[in-house]
Amino acid sequence: MSFHDREDAGRRLARALEAYRSEDVVVLGLPRGGVPVAAAVAEALAAPLDVLVVRKLGVPGMPELALGAVGEEGIRVLNDEVLRRCSISPESLAGIEAQARAEVQERATRLRAGGARHRLAGKVALIVDDGLATGATARAACEVARAEGATDVVVAVPVAPPETVRLLARSARVVCLETPVDFRAVSQAYRDFHQVSDQEVAGLLRAVRDEPGPGERPVGVGTDVSVPVGGVTLAGHLVVPQRARGLVVFAHGSGSSRRSPRNRHVAALLNEAGLGTLLVDLLTADEQGDRELVFAVEMLAERLVAVTQWVRERPACRGLEVGYFGASTGAAAALWAAADLRSQVRAVVSRGGRPDLAARRLVKVTVPTLFIVGARDEMVLRLNRQAMRFLGGVSELAVVRNASHLFGEPGALDRVAVLARDWFIRFLNPSAAPHGQRPAG
Repeated sequence: MSFHDREDAGRRLARALEAYRSEDVVVLGLPRGGVPVAAAVAEALAAPLDVLVVRKLGVPGMPELALGAVGEEGIRVLNDEVLRRCSISPESLAGIEAQARAEVQERATRLRAGGARHRLAGKVALIVDDGLATGATARAACEVARAEGATDVVVAVPVAPPETVRLLARSARVVCLETPVDFRAVSQAYRDFHQVSDQEVAGLLRAVRDEPGPGERPVGVGTDVSVPVGGVTLAGHLVVPQRARGLVVFAHGSGSSRRSPRNRHVAALLNEAGLGTLLVDLLTADEQGDRELVFAVEMLAERLVAVTQWVRERPACRGLEVGYFGASTGAAAALWAAADLRSQVRAVVSRGGRPDLAARRLVKVTVPTLFIVGARDEMVLRLNRQAMRFLGGVSELAVVRNASHLFGEPGALDRVAVLARDWFIRFLNPSAAPHGQRPAG
């Protein structure tokens, strides 16, 4: 297994696509599994993200044989040779096409959830999937992208069989990280290959557009800060409400940053509850592409401790109790730092965290720790349950129903924010919480 999950695959794929950073590119995820990969690519390349919804037009009785494909807004490409060979009448073709068009429109509307569509005319279409087997859908997507006016088409995938890559290379540029000769299925390359839902896709598209979802809150207004740490300067965003009850420092997952819409949404709810927040990048812009540093948990934790010491000295933060909110690999750094006596933190919340990356420090974590995991994030849920057995202090596990790793489903991220808020109020400012209050679970 080469990739932890689709987000990890996307970050690694993005490094192979650096040459396109300066291009006028649109990153297009093939629904549904390709969209989490594409989202990580788009974030790394600072490029717009969209979905490319296509339907292959199959020959009646032989659906594996393609007559052509259709996309949005009337785009159609046909294989004239197959049409002649199979004697497809205009009436039969019209029926096949009408059904495919209806499916394309319905799915595109559902996935974008009201968001605008990115035009491909004059752009480089960077088509991303989580892997290829036969490559039939990717070939159809290439044809549709060209018909929409893309000046160049690139297909980028983490894994595919060698023969599929050779065939696809006849019609597009192909970037593929791995081509195993013993290829059996795309899933074999991933530790976590959960089924991606329409809600998760819609949530990712909203996040990249930096738009709030239904019922989501606007991001709080604060101050951009520069934190000198160990010879580098880290970028952060600090919000401290008047009469703040405490302060929460965020440690982001690999490939993410202080601009992460998910963590900013959680921070906004904490701000509403009177808690200060510091969203900080533990790596500089130059360091973020280094995979070894992304997973250097001990070094990240050391920086997090230094950031904590720095923020305690800000005039608006003096005297405030501090907690950590860690996401994904950032949760490992938060737990490692919490075990350091210099941090003096009072509580930790882990969202979809990887506590296994801080396994040898868990016994030294004595502060109250809340693990929040999506019910459908099975591997991470297992890792969090195992970690709870080793912690040296109070810990609880909150499982968010129907949620996946990124909590993109409607209401899932709000649930995370409420759980985190209640935990921090309980342990950072006990006098502000009703007697006996526990996080809603």
